[in-house]
Amino acid sequence: MLVVRLLALYPQAVEQWYSNGIYPVISKGFRYAFGWLPFSFGDIMYAVLIVLAVREIVILVRNRFKTIKSFLLRTLAMLSIVYFAFHLLWGMNYYRLPLHKSLSIDNEYTTQELVSLTEKLLNNSNRLHTALAVNDSAVVDYAFAKAEIFNQTLNGYEALQQKFPSLQYPPKSIKNSLLRYPLSVMGYSGYLNPITNEAQINGMVPAHRWPVISCHEQAHQLGFAKENEANFMAVMATLNNEDVHFQYSGSIFALRYCLNDVYRRDKELGDLLKSKVHPGILAQYQMSRDFWDEMDNPLEPLFDLFYSNYLKANNQPGGLESYSYMVALLVNYDKQFPETF
Repeated sequence: MLVVRLLALYPQAVEQWYSNGIYPVISKGFRYAFGWLPFSFGDIMYAVLIVLAVREIVILVRNRFKTIKSFLLRTLAMLSIVYFAFHLLWGMNYYRLPLHKSLSIDNEYTTQELVSLTEKLLNNSNRLHTALAVNDSAVVDYAFAKAEIFNQTLNGYEALQQKFPSLQYPPKSIKNSLLRYPLSVMGYSGYLNPITNEAQINGMVPAHRWPVISCHEQAHQLGFAKENEANFMAVMATLNNEDVHFQYSGSIFALRYCLNDVYRRDKELGDLLKSKVHPGILAQYQMSRDFWDEMDNPLEPLFDLFYSNYLKANNQPGGLESYSYMVALLVNYDKQFPETF
C-alpha cells in the first residue's frame, strides 16, 4: 500500500513506465491466455472464491470462533495478495496522467461551449436515428448476436489508432458475463476483471447499449482505468466505427450526458434542446430507465455507496459524480478537433 501511494505521487512516471510500458505487455498476455475461451474464466474464479469464503465463515461459526485469530490472518494474507495483484496487473492505471493532460486539452468549459457540442450530438443522433428507424417515433432495432457486437468493436479502435497510436487492441477478450443477474441487481452494465483482463458485458441490458458498453470495457483493458475516461474512449470508438448502429449507440450515449449537464446549468435550455430530440431516441432512453427500475432493490443504496467509495479510493475523488468529467473531455476535444462530432 505504501509503494502504491508513493508511486501515485508521480503520474508522469506511471504514465511512461507502467501504463505505456509494463501494462500493455501484461494486458496482451492475459488476453491471449483467456480471450479464446467461450466463457468467462474470471466469473468462475469469482464464484469459486465466494464459495471458499462462505466455507471459511461456516467453519469459523461451527468452531464457535475459536479459530478467529488464524481466520483473520488468512483473510488479511489473501487480501494483501489480491491488493498486490490488482495494482500490478491493472490498478496502477488509476494513477496515470489525467486524460486531458495526455491529450493537451483543457478540462473547463462554458455553458455556451457545452450547448454547442450538445446541438452537434443532437443533430448527429437524429440523423443516425432517421437512417436506422422506420420513423421518428420508433426505436432502433439491434438484431445482433453479442458475438457480432464484440467482433465489430475492433473496427472503431483500429480507426482510432491514427489519433491514438497506443490503442492497439488485439487480441480480443470480451465475454457476456455469467453473472448477469447479480450485475443487474448491483446496477452494473459490465466490468473488467482486473486479474484475468477479461471484459465482461451484462447481456441483460437493452441491446442498443451493447456497443458502447463493449467499447467502454475494452477501454479499461487498454489502460483507461477511470470511468469517465473509459466513457470518453467508448464514445470515440463507437463514433469512429464503420457500423452505423455503433455510431448511434455512442452518439445517443454522449448526448444523454450532455443534456443532463445542460439541465444542471439551465433547466429551460435543457427542455428546449430535449424537445428537438426524436421521440424514438427518448424511447430508447426510457428502455434503459425501465430496465434499471425493474432491478431496483433495497440494497441498491449500499451498492452505490460501495462503488462511490471504490472510485474515491482509486483516484476519482468525485465518486459517482466524477462521471461528468467525460463531458469536459468531449467539449474540449471538440474545441480542438471540431470535425469529430
